[in-house]
Amino acid sequence: MEAIVAITGASGVAYGIRLVRELLGRGDDIYLIISPSGLMVLKEEMGLDLSGGCHMIRDYLKNYFGDARGGLKYLPSDDLMSPLSSGSSLRRLMIICPSSMGTLARIAHGISGNLIERAADCILKEGGRLILVPRETPLNAIHLENMLKLARMGALIAPAMPAFYARPERIGDLIDFVVGKVLDLAGIKNELYKRWD
Repeated sequence: MEAIVAITGASGVAYGIRLVRELLGRGDDIYLIISPSGLMVLKEEMGLDLSGGCHMIRDYLKNYFGDARGGLKYLPSDDLMSPLSSGSSLRRLMIICPSSMGTLARIAHGISGNLIERAADCILKEGGRLILVPRETPLNAIHLENMLKLARMGALIAPAMPAFYARPERIGDLIDFVVGKVLDLAGIKNELYKRWD
């Protein structure tokens, strides 16, 4: 399977990194796009310093994810000449995890200023599956209206809201719950969290 994964400048980048690791471990091919703000949050929250040029970032990510079964292709967010900028590229799954409210708003209003927004636009217009994982609280009326607008367009909204019925013992359990729910929405079988029985 192929998927586009984007990490934007919202808190909670650990969700995106865990998602990429899980998909690569399954043997899936991932196109990873990280916004400039996402790069800053990765450094702040996880200590991942992805400064430098595109080649340095690609090498770092390859080492970071190790010998994964799947293939990882990193694309700079300003690469609007990427095949992902065209609906004819036939990519049909995109997950933005986490999604900042700014990214969500621009997608909701058809503003394609970078590769993340343009790829999301292509996924929507070609009838693919777009999953956004917003991480913000509290939510104002603008956030809610933008999420409703995207949901009406066919996007799936999965806020980063972990459940506690499984009695999580570590932060990783909370992360796995959210990532497991995202994979469920993508139609990907997983055992990342305990299901209600």
